[in-house]
Amino acid sequence: MTLRIILMASVFPCFLSHCGQTSQDDLIERLLVRNKDSFQDILENPDLYGVQVIYTQIERDPDNRPSLRKFKYRVNPAEYFYPASTVKLPVALLSLERLNELDIPGLSKTSLMLTDSAYSGQSSVKQDTSLSPGKMNPSVAQYIKKIFLVSDNVAFNRLFEFLGPDYINNSLHGKGYTGSRIIHRLSLPLSLEENRYTNPVRFFYPENELVYQQGLIYAEQDFTPVQRILLGDGYICNDSLIREPMDFSRKNFIPLEELHDMLVSVIFPGNFDPGNLFDLTETDRKFILSCMSMYPGESQDPFYGEKYEDNYGKFLMFGDRNGKIPENIRIFNKIGLAYGFMVESAYIIDFDAGVEFFLSAMIHVNKNRIYNDGVYEYDTAGFPFMGKLGRMIHQYEKDRNRSHTPNLSDFMMNYTID
Repeated sequence: MTLRIILMASVFPCFLSHCGQTSQDDLIERLLVRNKDSFQDILENPDLYGVQVIYTQIERDPDNRPSLRKFKYRVNPAEYFYPASTVKLPVALLSLERLNELDIPGLSKTSLMLTDSAYSGQSSVKQDTSLSPGKMNPSVAQYIKKIFLVSDNVAFNRLFEFLGPDYINNSLHGKGYTGSRIIHRLSLPLSLEENRYTNPVRFFYPENELVYQQGLIYAEQDFTPVQRILLGDGYICNDSLIREPMDFSRKNFIPLEELHDMLVSVIFPGNFDPGNLFDLTETDRKFILSCMSMYPGESQDPFYGEKYEDNYGKFLMFGDRNGKIPENIRIFNKIGLAYGFMVESAYIIDFDAGVEFFLSAMIHVNKNRIYNDGVYEYDTAGFPFMGKLGRMIHQYEKDRNRSHTPNLSDFMMNYTID
């Protein structure tokens, strides 16, 4: 099966050349072939699954400074895939950047954030009922935490409304992420026009002192592509099967390499030009890294208990394995899953083995080519591929010779961030 895609071709240079040498050899494919018992179906049906993989090796110098080398498999920035919840990564980062940009006394990621409604499809938020009694103040910090812990869609929507599509997309494009577009909320049946209006927002510190407010904002720019993006053979709409390709032209998109580089820029900001970085303080960065790598069961507020396994938001290495993730492994990442598309970008550390690497991957598991029917091969193809891919690269890294053992102490996070 070949996905039917109508998309304007674009030139996509490696604008982040400083983030790592891009290798043109076939390392990833050779590793897949070497492990063909695990990946035979993928290798024999590349168009069926549309797999894309990016793997970045990290070499440390005697002073522990990293240099990066990037390897790619079937990566094509013009080949559309639905990014699902991976769009939450840049929006979380931009929310912190926006607060720093405003630079208002009393306005911070922990300030009380109240969302109002002023247009069709909007809803207001006065308290966060997922938090403990007496601590139900919604805030940018709590929304970011829930985005990474359990990929909370409501939390994303609140931050999307705080920023608005114009700010989000102009900021990303200004950093060089010109292939990305984030133009709609998640899990809400809103029109394109409704998504262009974002809610009024107020911030308070202390709880009764208004420190910043913004009214209803309308996104003036249209970030939808000129040409249509049509996928599949049909889709379900209002419980009826429509026998024609589904139009993804008005859906979000982040090319895999842009998603990968966004993550790398947070982990190793010193490897990037300042103009390509998100404007984060070091405190912001540590907060993001803690949220990214924390397991739901480690959070005290919100308290999830045993509701979610450690691997709930960790597809690579552990997507097909439930239970506790070993203590020596930490994964700093963001996943996405919808419409049969599975996506993840991750920085993976094995403290015991002295191993670190970046791995991003996308696979499409929708053999019947029908969208919105809930019939996707996540369990039989998607999770096994992600898990085996992560373990394959992890083993390769353990076997790979490196000149200097990395000092990974900076990534031993404090998970008591409630």
